[in-house]
Amino acid sequence: MKLSIVSTMYRSAQYLEEFVSRSTAAVKSLTDDYEIVFVNDGSPDDSLHVALSMQERDPNIRIVDLSRNFGHHAAIVAGLESSTGDLVFLMDCDLEEQPEWLPRFHDELQRSNLDVVYGVQERRVSTASANLLGGIFWKAINFMSSVRIPHNPMTCRLMTRDYVNALLTVEDRVLYLAGVFSWAGFQQKGIPLVKSPRPKGHASTYSVGKRLLQVTESFSSFSIAPLFMVFITGVLTWVASIIYATYIIGVKLIWPEHVVGGFASLMLSVWFFSGLIILSIGIVGLYLAKVFQEVKRRPLFIVKKTYEGESHVTR
Repeated sequence: MKLSIVSTMYRSAQYLEEFVSRSTAAVKSLTDDYEIVFVNDGSPDDSLHVALSMQERDPNIRIVDLSRNFGHHAAIVAGLESSTGDLVFLMDCDLEEQPEWLPRFHDELQRSNLDVVYGVQERRVSTASANLLGGIFWKAINFMSSVRIPHNPMTCRLMTRDYVNALLTVEDRVLYLAGVFSWAGFQQKGIPLVKSPRPKGHASTYSVGKRLLQVTESFSSFSIAPLFMVFITGVLTWVASIIYATYIIGVKLIWPEHVVGGFASLMLSVWFFSGLIILSIGIVGLYLAKVFQEVKRRPLFIVKKTYEGESHVTR
């Protein structure tokens, strides 16, 4: 059995030495035939330099250097594509997830004859507000999506080669991996785990803007519910306007003195329906933007160089 450990690098220099040390110890409890695949996702720090220095001491390290930052999910796909193991252990290298979980994942995979074993956050270690918003997000995406996505999944997961090959057939250019992991099917099982909190002063590289972008991409990739809600809202508004117009006409004919035109009611109507129209166009626009990105068929990522042991191969 050959086992691949895949991780992405973005502002990761401070974690790499410990990550490799702990990952090597964990994987050697299972096999001596392994590789550690790092994907440099356009990291602005010296992550690539640190990884190359470690590679000089450990030829099992392979480094895939992307031409720029393509995003976490695209970098993960690059790592999976480059991996060669019969089993692939994917995880972030910031040590919130523990390399020591690998033997436990492997035992569960073999015992239950599974294709995937992944971590699920038993409890979140973020702030109260982030935990609340995260809970709302997962409930909403599962309510609106036809694909059941596990609540609070982690990046770390042990996967068979057949499952990884199936993932690599997905050609989405707007990629939401948590949904794709579930959509692919196969026999999967989640294990409740608790992440280690980040050291003080080590903030997440996921900014508020990136998180909001991920939310919009997750809904547009795995749910047509927003479009359906726009349609239902339009129908209800149209029916309500017909009923209200009929009521006004009836009152005008029976009690003409009770119908008084007013500036306030006119302006409220204009603002309400204008806002409704803009909101509806915006939701439709999100889906059109996704279609626009998909039909261009640009590659999900571009590999600048792949470093293998003592040498490098230019692609």
